[in-house]
Amino acid sequence: MKYYLIVGEASGDLHASRLMRSLKKIDEFAEFRFFGGDLMAAEGGTRVKHFKELAYMGFVPVLLHLGTIFSNLKRCKEDIVKWKPDVVILVDYPGFNLKIAKFLKKNTNIPAYYYISPKIWAWKEWRIRSIKRDIVELFSILPFEVPFFEKKHRYPIHYVGNPTAQEVGEFRSGYHQSFTEFCQENNLDTYRPVIALLAGSRLQEIKDNLPAMIEVAERFEDYQMVLAGAPSIDDTYYEKFIKGTPVKLVRNKTYPLLSHATAALVTSGTATLETALFDVPQVVCYETPVPHLIRFGFKHIIKVKFISLVNLIANKEIVPEMLADRFSVDGIANELYQILPGEPGRDKMLAEYQEVRTQLGDKVAPDEAAGIMFDLLVKRREMLLRMARERAEAEAKAAAEAAERARQKAIAEAEAAKKRAEEEALAAQKRAAEEEEAELARIRAEKARLAAEAKAREAQQRATQAQYEAQEAQKGEHFEEEQEKGEMF
Repeated sequence: MKYYLIVGEASGDLHASRLMRSLKKIDEFAEFRFFGGDLMAAEGGTRVKHFKELAYMGFVPVLLHLGTIFSNLKRCKEDIVKWKPDVVILVDYPGFNLKIAKFLKKNTNIPAYYYISPKIWAWKEWRIRSIKRDIVELFSILPFEVPFFEKKHRYPIHYVGNPTAQEVGEFRSGYHQSFTEFCQENNLDTYRPVIALLAGSRLQEIKDNLPAMIEVAERFEDYQMVLAGAPSIDDTYYEKFIKGTPVKLVRNKTYPLLSHATAALVTSGTATLETALFDVPQVVCYETPVPHLIRFGFKHIIKVKFISLVNLIANKEIVPEMLADRFSVDGIANELYQILPGEPGRDKMLAEYQEVRTQLGDKVAPDEAAGIMFDLLVKRREMLLRMARERAEAEAKAAAEAAERARQKAIAEAEAAKKRAEEEALAAQKRAAEEEEAELARIRAEKARLAAEAKAREAQQRATQAQYEAQEAQKGEHFEEEQEKGEMF
């Protein structure tokens, strides 16, 4: 099969690369072409564009790069049509991907599969219309999305398990570094426990949340605060915030950091779920502008009750969410204190994490999704082949019927032509007979005329002879009379 994948950010690159790996296990002839990143490129296939050339976040960056965005959309559409894949797999990134899906539905017969569904349960729920219209199959990694799509919107989807659960499970089973070894490797204190700071992966998130996290950290001198550096953020950006503070930075080691953390301050996102799966109690921190307005929105406008995946999956508050008007240094510090060792909030939170694991299940998301996708595509190909065969048979039958009709028509036309020819021949024969009879009559008439003329001439001759004889007789009589007169004298 030929698979065309489109991602728009680093997390999508990770999930898509694992999906590609799983597809290769079950489809030995798999071919890949994609808009993606380095992890996808490592799995093989052809990269058309790097996702870094696509991703623009926020109103102003999008506005400034509208020309590039439209150019990328055009290039993507043209490339898909030219390559003719069996399926286009869209990974998150709905602003771009839903436009591609709309194009595919309207202009091609290529199905669009959505892996990691758009989070329309949180905002832009109106996108369900385009999803139901343009997406052939949707694959979810969050269990609470199933009732949202299937019950609320009557749109069937596939829950394939959560890749984060798989990734954390695989890491934990293969990671054996001790706390001391980890600290020595990263120039940390080996005698103080760690509180992890996960401040997000975007500049604005870090700017909004890290200063408050650092201020909280300075209140817990018995712990060392360690910041997990995001791969896409330069050290120089972090230095602006952590310089002169007790916070230490480790890069590209979020999972090892969580393996040894006692607690964590986490910005909302996938990191909240990762933290829970590492059994690290946490406080979710998310500063927002106009906090009272945001709180009003959560109560009256926004469709969800929580912002962290942990609480959304459990459908209750397991981890405290310090956002909007609840976001304050004192509030965060108080919540952090309640989940440290020896405090009752810690054991309660760790116990409730098990509910999240149960909800997620034990499916391996990329393997499950790849299996379903491949089966669906095989069935689709079989259906298309069957339809093509049936269409060919129908066309052949129609052609045979048309040929038979043409043959019957030709026979009928030949019979009609034969009949006309026979009728014309009979008519010709009749005309010929009539003409022959007329000629005979003419000949007879001519003979009769000639005979009549001959008889007329003969009669004329007889009449002339008779006249002559009469004249001669008359002359004889006259002579005799003259003789008699002479004898008298």
